Amino acid sequence: MGRITVRRRVTRLSVGGHKSVREDVLAAEEPLEIRVGGQSLAITMRTPGNDVDLAAGFLVSEGVISNGEQFAAARYCAGTDDDGMNTYNVLDVTLAPGVAAPDPSLQRNFFTTSSCGLCGKASIDAVRTTSAYTAAADALRIEAALLTTFPDRLREQQAVFEKTGGLHAAALFDGVSGELLVLREDVGRHNAVDKVIGWATRENLLPLRGTVLMVSGRASFELVQKASMAGIPMLAAVSAPSSLAVELAVELGITLVGFLRGDSMVIYSGAERVLESDLPPVENLSSESIGAA
Repeated sequence: MGRITVRRRVTRLSVGGHKSVREDVLAAEEPLEIRVGGQSLAITMRTPGNDVDLAAGFLVSEGVISNGEQFAAARYCAGTDDDGMNTYNVLDVTLAPGVAAPDPSLQRNFFTTSSCGLCGKASIDAVRTTSAYTAAADALRIEAALLTTFPDRLREQQAVFEKTGGLHAAALFDGVSGELLVLREDVGRHNAVDKVIGWATRENLLPLRGTVLMVSGRASFELVQKASMAGIPMLAAVSAPSSLAVELAVELGITLVGFLRGDSMVIYSGAERVLESDLPPVENLSSESIGAA
Protein backbone atom coordinates (compact mmCIF):
# COMPACT_ATOMS: atom_id res chain seq x y z
CA MET A 1 0.00 0.00 0.00
CA GLY A 2 1.20 3.49 -0.79
CA ARG A 3 2.27 5.90 1.88
CA ILE A 4 -0.39 7.89 3.73
CA THR A 5 2.13 10.44 5.02
CA VAL A 6 5.51 11.67 3.80
CA ARG A 7 8.31 13.27 5.81
CA ARG A 8 10.13 16.32 4.43
CA ARG A 9 12.68 18.78 5.80
CA VAL A 10 11.20 22.26 6.01
CA THR A 11 12.28 25.70 7.17
CA ARG A 12 10.03 27.34 9.72
CA LEU A 13 10.35 31.12 9.78
CA SER A 14 8.57 33.92 11.61
CA VAL A 15 9.21 37.50 10.52
CA GLY A 16 11.53 39.17 13.00
CA GLY A 17 11.64 35.96 14.98
CA HIS A 18 13.16 32.52 15.06
CA LYS A 19 14.25 30.43 12.08
CA SER A 20 14.59 26.66 12.31
CA VAL A 21 14.99 23.65 10.04
CA ARG A 22 13.09 20.55 11.00
CA GLU A 23 11.33 17.49 9.65
CA ASP A 24 7.63 17.87 8.91
CA VAL A 25 4.88 15.37 8.10
CA LEU A 26 2.84 15.89 4.93
CA ALA A 27 -0.29 14.15 3.69
CA ALA A 28 0.59 11.95 0.71
CA GLU A 29 -1.04 12.63 -2.64
CA GLU A 30 -0.72 10.07 -5.43
CA PRO A 31 -2.70 9.17 -8.54
CA LEU A 32 -5.06 6.21 -8.57
CA GLU A 33 -6.21 4.82 -11.89
CA ILE A 34 -9.58 3.11 -11.58
CA ARG A 35 -10.25 0.44 -14.16
CA VAL A 36 -13.40 -1.62 -14.68
CA GLY A 37 -12.93 -4.96 -16.38
CA GLY A 38 -9.46 -3.91 -17.49
CA GLN A 39 -10.68 -0.67 -19.11
CA SER A 40 -9.51 2.62 -17.67
CA LEU A 41 -12.37 4.73 -16.31
CA ALA A 42 -10.72 7.56 -14.35
CA ILE A 43 -7.56 8.76 -12.68
CA THR A 44 -8.01 10.60 -9.42
CA MET A 45 -5.46 12.24 -7.12
CA ARG A 46 -5.95 10.80 -3.66
CA THR A 47 -4.35 9.93 -0.34
CA PRO A 48 -3.44 6.23 -0.51
CA GLY A 49 -5.53 4.02 1.74
CA ASN A 50 -9.03 2.55 1.53
CA ASP A 51 -8.62 2.47 -2.25
CA VAL A 52 -11.19 -0.29 -2.75
CA ASP A 53 -13.73 1.79 -0.81
CA LEU A 54 -12.80 4.77 -2.98
CA ALA A 55 -13.36 2.81 -6.17
CA ALA A 56 -16.68 1.38 -4.97
CA GLY A 57 -17.90 4.79 -3.85
CA PHE A 58 -16.80 6.37 -7.11
CA LEU A 59 -18.79 3.80 -9.08
CA VAL A 60 -21.87 4.49 -6.98
CA SER A 61 -21.42 8.25 -7.40
CA GLU A 62 -21.14 7.81 -11.17
CA GLY A 63 -24.24 5.64 -11.33
CA VAL A 64 -22.35 2.55 -12.53
CA ILE A 65 -23.55 0.48 -9.56
CA SER A 66 -26.15 1.06 -6.85
CA ASN A 67 -25.47 -1.67 -4.29
CA GLY A 68 -22.75 -3.93 -2.96
CA GLU A 69 -23.94 -7.03 -4.79
CA GLN A 70 -22.96 -5.39 -8.07
CA PHE A 71 -19.36 -4.90 -6.89
CA ALA A 72 -17.69 -8.30 -7.21
CA ALA A 73 -13.98 -7.69 -6.57
CA ALA A 74 -11.04 -5.36 -6.97
CA ARG A 75 -7.34 -5.99 -7.31
CA TYR A 76 -4.21 -3.93 -7.72
CA CYS A 77 -2.53 -4.19 -11.09
CA ALA A 78 1.18 -4.16 -11.77
CA GLY A 79 2.48 -0.62 -11.61
CA THR A 80 6.05 -0.03 -10.55
CA ASP A 81 8.22 2.91 -9.61
CA ASP A 82 11.85 3.52 -10.63
CA ASP A 83 13.00 0.96 -8.07
CA GLY A 84 10.67 -1.73 -9.39
CA MET A 85 8.36 -1.55 -6.37
CA ASN A 86 4.59 -1.80 -6.83
CA THR A 87 3.04 1.65 -6.49
CA TYR A 88 -0.45 0.30 -5.78
CA ASN A 89 -1.77 3.11 -7.94
CA VAL A 90 -3.77 1.04 -10.45
CA LEU A 91 -6.94 -0.70 -9.25
CA ASP A 92 -9.04 -2.93 -11.49
CA VAL A 93 -12.66 -3.55 -10.45
CA THR A 94 -14.70 -6.57 -11.48
CA LEU A 95 -18.44 -6.06 -11.63
CA ALA A 96 -20.89 -8.84 -10.81
CA PRO A 97 -22.20 -10.96 -13.71
CA GLY A 98 -24.97 -9.18 -15.57
CA VAL A 99 -23.96 -5.69 -14.43
CA ALA A 100 -23.43 -3.45 -17.42
CA ALA A 101 -19.98 -2.01 -17.98
CA PRO A 102 -19.67 1.78 -17.62
CA ASP A 103 -20.92 3.79 -20.56
CA PRO A 104 -17.93 5.04 -22.57
CA SER A 105 -19.22 8.60 -22.08
CA LEU A 106 -18.38 8.29 -18.37
CA GLN A 107 -14.68 7.95 -19.09
CA ARG A 108 -12.78 10.90 -17.68
CA ASN A 109 -10.69 12.69 -20.28
CA PHE A 110 -8.00 13.70 -17.80
CA PHE A 111 -7.07 13.69 -14.14
CA THR A 112 -9.66 14.30 -11.47
CA THR A 113 -7.73 16.57 -9.13
CA SER A 114 -7.87 16.32 -5.36
CA SER A 115 -9.89 19.55 -5.28
CA CYS A 116 -12.45 18.68 -7.95
CA GLY A 117 -14.51 15.52 -8.21
CA LEU A 118 -16.18 16.61 -11.43
CA CYS A 119 -13.07 17.52 -13.43
CA GLY A 120 -12.69 15.57 -16.62
CA LYS A 121 -16.38 15.00 -17.29
CA ALA A 122 -16.86 14.61 -21.02
CA SER A 123 -19.84 16.99 -21.15
CA ILE A 124 -21.94 19.33 -19.02
CA ASP A 125 -24.83 16.83 -19.16
CA ALA A 126 -22.57 14.22 -17.59
CA VAL A 127 -22.29 16.29 -14.42
CA ARG A 128 -25.80 15.27 -13.35
CA THR A 129 -26.41 11.66 -12.40
CA THR A 130 -29.69 9.95 -11.54
CA SER A 131 -29.91 8.11 -8.24
CA ALA A 132 -31.56 4.76 -7.72
CA TYR A 133 -32.81 6.09 -4.38
CA THR A 134 -35.11 8.88 -3.24
CA ALA A 135 -34.09 10.88 -0.18
CA ALA A 136 -37.15 13.13 -0.10
CA ALA A 137 -39.36 10.55 1.65
CA ASP A 138 -36.75 9.57 4.24
CA ALA A 139 -38.27 9.69 7.74
CA LEU A 140 -35.06 10.87 9.43
CA ARG A 141 -35.58 13.25 12.35
CA ILE A 142 -32.66 14.29 14.52
CA GLU A 143 -32.35 16.47 17.60
CA ALA A 144 -30.34 19.61 16.92
CA ALA A 145 -28.37 19.04 20.13
CA LEU A 146 -27.20 15.65 18.86
CA LEU A 147 -26.31 17.07 15.45
CA THR A 148 -24.07 19.71 17.01
CA THR A 149 -21.88 16.99 18.54
CA PHE A 150 -20.88 15.58 15.16
CA PRO A 151 -18.14 18.10 14.14
CA ASP A 152 -16.11 17.57 17.31
CA ARG A 153 -16.48 13.80 17.08
CA LEU A 154 -15.35 13.89 13.45
CA ARG A 155 -12.34 16.04 14.36
CA GLU A 156 -11.36 13.74 17.24
CA GLN A 157 -11.12 10.77 14.85
CA GLN A 158 -8.98 12.49 12.19
CA ALA A 159 -5.75 10.63 12.89
CA VAL A 160 -3.83 11.73 9.80
CA PHE A 161 -5.06 15.33 10.00
CA GLU A 162 -3.66 15.44 13.52
CA LYS A 163 -0.21 14.75 12.07
CA THR A 164 -0.37 16.81 8.88
CA GLY A 165 -3.18 19.38 9.10
CA GLY A 166 -3.73 18.68 5.40
CA LEU A 167 -6.66 16.31 4.97
CA HIS A 168 -10.41 16.54 4.55
CA ALA A 169 -12.65 14.12 6.40
CA ALA A 170 -16.10 12.66 5.88
CA ALA A 171 -18.04 10.61 8.38
CA LEU A 172 -21.33 8.78 8.41
CA PHE A 173 -23.49 8.98 11.53
CA ASP A 174 -26.61 7.05 12.49
CA GLY A 175 -29.30 9.72 12.74
CA VAL A 176 -31.14 7.98 15.58
CA SER A 177 -28.40 6.79 17.92
CA GLY A 178 -25.72 9.26 16.84
CA GLU A 179 -23.27 6.38 16.39
CA LEU A 180 -20.28 7.15 14.16
CA LEU A 181 -20.46 4.38 11.59
CA VAL A 182 -17.34 5.16 9.54
CA LEU A 183 -14.84 7.96 8.94
CA ARG A 184 -12.43 8.43 6.06
CA GLU A 185 -9.75 11.03 5.32
CA ASP A 186 -8.30 12.20 2.01
CA VAL A 187 -6.66 15.20 0.38
CA GLY A 188 -9.82 15.45 -1.74
CA ARG A 189 -13.14 16.10 -0.02
CA HIS A 190 -14.93 14.19 -2.78
CA ASN A 191 -12.58 11.23 -2.31
CA ALA A 192 -13.25 11.17 1.44
CA VAL A 193 -16.99 11.01 0.70
CA ASP A 194 -16.52 8.32 -1.94
CA LYS A 195 -14.52 6.27 0.58
CA VAL A 196 -17.38 6.53 3.07
CA ILE A 197 -19.98 5.57 0.46
CA GLY A 198 -17.73 2.79 -0.83
CA TRP A 199 -17.42 1.32 2.66
CA ALA A 200 -21.20 1.34 3.01
CA THR A 201 -21.55 -0.23 -0.45
CA ARG A 202 -19.22 -3.09 0.41
CA GLU A 203 -21.09 -3.56 3.70
CA ASN A 204 -24.35 -3.81 1.69
CA LEU A 205 -25.88 -0.87 3.57
CA LEU A 206 -27.19 1.11 0.59
CA PRO A 207 -29.49 2.99 0.56
CA LEU A 208 -28.22 4.83 3.63
CA ARG A 209 -31.60 5.75 5.06
CA GLY A 210 -31.68 7.57 8.38
CA THR A 211 -28.04 8.66 8.23
CA VAL A 212 -26.14 11.96 8.30
CA LEU A 213 -23.07 12.60 6.14
CA MET A 214 -20.75 15.00 7.97
CA VAL A 215 -17.89 16.72 6.09
CA SER A 216 -15.03 18.80 7.43
CA GLY A 217 -15.12 21.54 4.80
CA ARG A 218 -17.71 23.19 2.61
CA ALA A 219 -20.75 21.56 1.00
CA SER A 220 -20.50 21.57 -2.79
CA PHE A 221 -22.84 20.47 -5.58
CA GLU A 222 -20.85 17.27 -6.05
CA LEU A 223 -21.16 16.27 -2.38
CA VAL A 224 -24.93 16.74 -2.40
CA GLN A 225 -25.06 14.64 -5.54
CA LYS A 226 -22.94 11.90 -3.97
CA ALA A 227 -25.21 11.86 -0.93
CA SER A 228 -28.19 11.44 -3.26
CA MET A 229 -26.57 8.56 -5.12
CA ALA A 230 -26.14 6.69 -1.81
CA GLY A 231 -29.62 7.53 -0.50
CA ILE A 232 -28.32 9.78 2.31
CA PRO A 233 -31.03 12.20 3.50
CA MET A 234 -28.83 14.75 5.31
CA LEU A 235 -25.52 16.43 4.53
CA ALA A 236 -23.89 18.58 7.22
CA ALA A 237 -20.77 20.71 6.83
CA VAL A 238 -18.72 22.94 9.10
CA SER A 239 -18.47 25.58 6.37
CA ALA A 240 -20.71 27.14 3.74
CA PRO A 241 -22.57 25.43 0.90
CA SER A 242 -22.47 26.68 -2.66
CA SER A 243 -25.58 28.05 -4.37
CA LEU A 244 -25.81 24.99 -6.62
CA ALA A 245 -25.49 22.70 -3.62
CA VAL A 246 -28.52 24.35 -2.03
CA GLU A 247 -30.53 24.25 -5.26
CA LEU A 248 -29.80 20.55 -5.73
CA ALA A 249 -30.55 19.70 -2.10
CA VAL A 250 -33.94 21.44 -2.36
CA GLU A 251 -34.69 19.63 -5.62
CA LEU A 252 -33.77 16.21 -4.21
CA GLY A 253 -35.33 16.62 -0.77
CA ILE A 254 -31.99 16.39 1.04
CA THR A 255 -31.50 18.30 4.27
CA LEU A 256 -28.44 20.54 3.89
CA VAL A 257 -26.83 22.03 7.00
CA GLY A 258 -23.92 24.46 6.90
CA PHE A 259 -21.84 26.37 9.45
CA LEU A 260 -22.36 23.53 11.93
CA ARG A 261 -20.11 24.82 14.67
CA GLY A 262 -20.43 24.98 18.44
CA ASP A 263 -24.11 25.06 19.31
CA SER A 264 -25.41 26.63 16.10
CA MET A 265 -26.05 25.81 12.47
CA VAL A 266 -27.70 27.17 9.34
CA ILE A 267 -30.26 24.90 7.65
CA TYR A 268 -30.55 25.58 3.93
CA SER A 269 -33.07 22.90 3.01
CA GLY A 270 -35.18 20.25 4.70
CA ALA A 271 -35.36 22.02 8.07
CA GLU A 272 -38.22 19.77 9.19
CA ARG A 273 -35.74 16.96 9.80
CA VAL A 274 -33.88 18.93 12.50
CA LEU A 275 -35.80 18.99 15.77
CA GLU A 276 -35.20 22.20 17.68
CA SER A 277 -33.52 22.13 21.04
CA ASP A 278 -32.29 25.46 22.41
CA LEU A 279 -31.05 26.81 19.07
CA PRO A 280 -32.17 30.20 17.73
CA PRO A 281 -34.44 29.97 14.67
CA VAL A 282 -32.45 29.98 11.46
CA GLU A 283 -34.55 32.82 10.06
CA ASN A 284 -33.35 35.11 12.86
CA LEU A 285 -29.69 34.77 11.93
CA SER A 286 -28.41 37.72 9.93
CA SER A 287 -26.07 37.39 6.96
CA GLU A 288 -23.44 39.22 9.01
CA SER A 289 -23.60 36.68 11.83
CA ILE A 290 -23.45 33.81 9.34
CA GLY A 291 -20.39 35.21 7.64
CA ALA A 292 -18.67 35.69 10.98
CA ALA A 293 -19.31 32.11 12.04
